[in-house]
Amino acid sequence: MSMSSPGLWLLILLVGLGTFSLRLSFIHFWGRIELPQIVHRALRFIPAAVLAALVLPALVRPEGSIDLSLHNLRLIAGILAAAVALLTRNVLFTLAAGMAALWLLQAIVGGV
Repeated sequence: MSMSSPGLWLLILLVGLGTFSLRLSFIHFWGRIELPQIVHRALRFIPAAVLAALVLPALVRPEGSIDLSLHNLRLIAGILAAAVALLTRNVLFTLAAGMAALWLLQAIVGGV
């Protein structure tokens, strides 16, 4: 089933307007609705949860299947980056340590 060009553009426009309206409603009503303190505390963890959901699969499934072995260089570099994050609480140092560890391990082992 194919759509005509005007029908496709109309669909794109409607989906875009729907997405814009949904996001605008949160922005518009955010200051007017009083949320419980527990919700505010929970919302602070969303960025970390999203980042973990994006990064963790790349660390434990680099080739598409779970690999928790010492041959998984990404996992080793990720563990080192997590340690740096816990010690320094600095995002820049964490990223730099993780990338440097991965590049160094790949250079030593003959990398992926």
